[in-house]
Amino acid sequence: MKIFKSANILKNYRESALAIGNFDGVHQGHQKVFRETKRIAKKNKVKFGILTFTPLPVMFFNKKIKNYRLASEAQKIDFLKKNKVDFIININFNKKFSKINALDFIKNTIYKKINPKLLAVSSNFRFGRNRVGDVALLKRFSKKYNYKLLNIKPYKINNKTISSTKIRKYLKSGNIYLANKLLSRTWFIEGVVMKGKKLGRKLGFRTCNINIKNYIIPKHGIYSVKVMIGNKKNAYGGAAYMGARPTFDGQKVFLETNIFNIKKNLYKKKLRIYFLKFIRGDQKFKDSKELIKQMNNDVILAKKGLKTKLVL
Repeated sequence: MKIFKSANILKNYRESALAIGNFDGVHQGHQKVFRETKRIAKKNKVKFGILTFTPLPVMFFNKKIKNYRLASEAQKIDFLKKNKVDFIININFNKKFSKINALDFIKNTIYKKINPKLLAVSSNFRFGRNRVGDVALLKRFSKKYNYKLLNIKPYKINNKTISSTKIRKYLKSGNIYLANKLLSRTWFIEGVVMKGKKLGRKLGFRTCNINIKNYIIPKHGIYSVKVMIGNKKNAYGGAAYMGARPTFDGQKVFLETNIFNIKKNLYKKKLRIYFLKFIRGDQKFKDSKELIKQMNNDVILAKKGLKTKLVL
């Protein structure tokens, strides 16, 4: 599997079947696009490739958007690889690229540099400066630039269209079950354990603090989670807290995880926190004793939530 950082790809990867999109989260809707593209690629005996962008265009244009992604860039590439793709074109979405108009993108990027036989996009795909390019424009120029357009209808579950936007909405409302269902895997945040104020330890619950970076922030509160440490595949149960510690008048949002049956120091270790079930919303307690009492109840409920299947 080959990864290109621009549209200047090797000759033997041209005349392929190419799927284009942001593919944040690589959810079931994206996977449908890949299946259809891969099927036709196999039928026509050509390579199957994916063209995507980094950073996400919406984050490039609006620098104020910090917590938005369903998956990190590295995770997205890993998920794309799992779809048995022959090559990935990961274009740097910068100021210069953002100014390319839709027709120039079709002519100079798609046709002259990649020259695919098949072009696959979802029906809501937009491209080019000011997002003026759409499926209709791609179809209008398909004959001139020698590609067949595959316009894939949105994938639906219970008559509802799957989208990254919808998954973000579910996460923000604490509906982990539906978010994971649309992703077809258990959503997780990955990061390195950093030093904290050790508030959890003082309360009798050792926790690992993770930098959330630009991940979407799910609803503040307590979650039943499973945790993988480093590159190990065994998962430990735990209770995670997402929030700003209102009991201690906190301002910054943290992800703190109490990992069950782990006593060793995990400082600077890489963790994957898999969100299984939402337990309760965040709340401010009158004192530490009241908080500790609630935390004991949270652990009991979090352990019950571990019955939820972990899907990788």
